[in-house]
Amino acid sequence: MTNAHEHQHGGAAAPTDQTTKTTIERADLPIEGMTCASCANRIEKRLGKQPGVMSANVNFATKVATVKYDPSATGPEKLAKAVDDIGYKAVVLPVRLGTVNPAHGHAGHDHAAMLAAQGAGAHAGHAMSSGAGGEDHSAHMNVGEAETRRLLTKMIVGAALSLPVLVITMSHGRIEAFNVSWINWLQLALTTPVMFWCGWQFFRSAWKGLRHFSANMDTLVAMGTGAAYLYSLAATIWPGFFAGVGGAAASAAHSDITMNGMTMVPVYYEAAAVIIVLILLGKYFEARATGRTSAAIKRLIGMQAKTARVMRNGTEQDVPIESVVVGDRVLVRPGEKIPVDGSVESGQSAVDESMLTGESVPVEKATGDSVFGATMNTTGALRLVATKVGADSALQQIVRLVQEAQGSKAPIARLADKISGVFVPIVIAIALVTFVVWWFASPVESRLSMALVTAVSVLIIACPCALGLATPTAIMVGTGRGAERGILIKGGEALETAHKLTAIVLDKTGTITHGKPAVTDIIPAPGGAEGTLEERELLRLAASAEQHSEHPLAAAIVREATARGLPLTEPVGFKAVVGHGVEATVGGRAVLVGKAALLEQRGIRSTLAEKAAGLAAMGRTPMFVAVDGREAGIVAVADTVRPESKEAIATMHALGLRVVMMTGDNQRTAEAVASQVGVDVVFADVLPKDKADKVKALQAEGHVVGMVGDGINDAPALAQADVGLAVGTGTDVAMESADITLMRGDLRAVPQAIALSQATMRTIKQNLFWAFIYNVVGIPIAAGVLFPFTGWLLSPIIASAAMAFSSVSVVLNSLRLKARSAT
Repeated sequence: MTNAHEHQHGGAAAPTDQTTKTTIERADLPIEGMTCASCANRIEKRLGKQPGVMSANVNFATKVATVKYDPSATGPEKLAKAVDDIGYKAVVLPVRLGTVNPAHGHAGHDHAAMLAAQGAGAHAGHAMSSGAGGEDHSAHMNVGEAETRRLLTKMIVGAALSLPVLVITMSHGRIEAFNVSWINWLQLALTTPVMFWCGWQFFRSAWKGLRHFSANMDTLVAMGTGAAYLYSLAATIWPGFFAGVGGAAASAAHSDITMNGMTMVPVYYEAAAVIIVLILLGKYFEARATGRTSAAIKRLIGMQAKTARVMRNGTEQDVPIESVVVGDRVLVRPGEKIPVDGSVESGQSAVDESMLTGESVPVEKATGDSVFGATMNTTGALRLVATKVGADSALQQIVRLVQEAQGSKAPIARLADKISGVFVPIVIAIALVTFVVWWFASPVESRLSMALVTAVSVLIIACPCALGLATPTAIMVGTGRGAERGILIKGGEALETAHKLTAIVLDKTGTITHGKPAVTDIIPAPGGAEGTLEERELLRLAASAEQHSEHPLAAAIVREATARGLPLTEPVGFKAVVGHGVEATVGGRAVLVGKAALLEQRGIRSTLAEKAAGLAAMGRTPMFVAVDGREAGIVAVADTVRPESKEAIATMHALGLRVVMMTGDNQRTAEAVASQVGVDVVFADVLPKDKADKVKALQAEGHVVGMVGDGINDAPALAQADVGLAVGTGTDVAMESADITLMRGDLRAVPQAIALSQATMRTIKQNLFWAFIYNVVGIPIAAGVLFPFTGWLLSPIIASAAMAFSSVSVVLNSLRLKARSAT
């Protein structure tokens, strides 16, 4: 991939000159220790300041940093150290030998290992141990599963210890068994392991942040629960000092308990313990739900065959898929997965390519056809020559595209990033102000309790996680959903821009039409004394005469005759009449096939001129046929419209798009096709070099333009468009120039891709709205602004439950995209 291309699609291009190109490489580093969007923002800024780094994106949902850098200035190990230096851990992934792909500017990472590391990071947060980078992907997965189980265990143990504390507090002295002098010491004994075993990770992370002069969500949790715990500990040890502080604030969480004429000191052990448990519960559900957002790409990787049957030294051998090299002869039996990309050397079969294209109908394959790894061979045995292996295979390129898309950011996320960067310090400041205000505003006997409850509630309810998860989870699910349907979206920017499209430009040949001519009409001439030729005989004679012609229209006539099973006769005396047609003797009969002018030259009068004009008006090319000096009929040929094109264009209109058709064909042919499918505007006689100018002209009119094409000559227009969509049956060059690749040659995938973009952006906006509203409304309520008017004061326990729910709700909302049919 060139630097210019990388720059266009959201990467940062290194400086280049005409003689020297700076290589840009890409590293994906799973990050351990991230607990909120503030962490991601801090790591991103740190990486962006490193020498040689062109761009850095940190995805909080996947826990992966994606860095583009100049390898002459830095490398993955240096980048990982920069992350380690600020209290997190970056895992340098193993690189598979032999999978370096210079075309894409980076080495082929072990995708399974990266997913496993992502899973470990997402499930365990910052609790993962180090040293996972050099292990195989099964070890990575085991680490992730072990940490998930540990998280669940801590939550269960914490709940078991917290429940008695909660019951004691909520009894408010009504249960006689709890009215004993040592009850606070019992709560202390039950709460301490919850704080320092179940919740130790929060305090460790907060301490790390403090050492590096940073704050994150764990800082808020540690400050809130720590304040409640330390106050309660002090009140338990020195009850006389804190006696009588229940007062008005007790209505939110406690009542003073009178026992034997003495007032028991109110404590907040249940707040500290239950908050820890609820946050662990939220993290557990969040991790499980976030793991589901990458299910599509995990399924793609899981589709890869594990072994291949190759011919070596004259014998069949089953070898690991990694051992297959380009040029190997690979044998595939019916019902087996095709292990690598290749070309069919012998055999015939139907191949299920649904995992690649989303199309459920198997595709017939014969000698010379291309097949792709991980697709399913159904009916016949095939012998292949391996053409692409490792990171170059179609499956691995799809995985790479989806991973790059999921690691990218949509422009809409920038505001959330800016806010998350300053979120935690602002919340701490609000909590301190809240404490001070209620200290002075409350009666003396209740000031400490009131100030403490409100400050802890502010610290606990604030949730930067929801902001951090709002965009990446929706992009992950949206791009994964697209990949399952054969729609590969290269990044968040393309995903966002696609929903703004107002005009869509369709290349006619190969996009609206099949891209190769086919016979559309066979019209025998009215018979004279010799009678009328039958349609089949007319086609047989014309095809026999055309067998040796290289003209694409001739090839269409031969294909049609072969498809109908007509026996062709070897022509004698074949001669191409340049610019007019051909002549030959077929089975002893003199046959002419070509333009009307060819018949006129030979003095043959045509009676079908009016029919020919009607066919031409419909965009078809009439080929006149004469046999033995007499007009025999017309065979019309055209690049036929795909059956789904009209439906697809109607769907585009329903999405509010202006549909433009662009072609190099003449105006009459173009108008004929346009009338069949219902496009709004036709650009005809457009040279390849002028296609990009037509896109520019539409943009100058104020349109946000999408361009759909499949050929090399479409590449400049695809690059010029706001969103380029390449039909996957086309060329690699077109796909490299496009923002969205449609893996099946079905135009209905275009409105599906746009509808998917619209649904994803709608989900992102919903997520951001609720994340912002939650914090904007929740923090003031937690600070007690309603207390003077309503007497309502938010309990820290309710605040922690709300905080946990906010993150999980954002992820679950994103997961709704999985159930949506992108049509």
